[in-house]
Amino acid sequence: MSRVHRLPLNRGVEWEFDKVTFSREFSRNVVTKLLVERAEHGGWELDRVRISPDGTRRVVLRRKIIRAVRTA
Repeated sequence: MSRVHRLPLNRGVEWEFDKVTFSREFSRNVVTKLLVERAEHGGWELDRVRISPDGTRRVVLRRKIIRAVRTA
């Protein structure tokens, strides 16, 4: 399951965050392939990975939001 959040970190730069959780049943290779797939096709990059004592992986992905600037 994933959730998407949008946060402005710096003035003019906005990031979109997606939190994904993988259970311990997924091997390291499977998780890597899934994350590479999201990175290649969705433009996501790895922000943070946390592995809990029960083996659950909590991954935070991010991608830059590009806003079109109006010109006169």
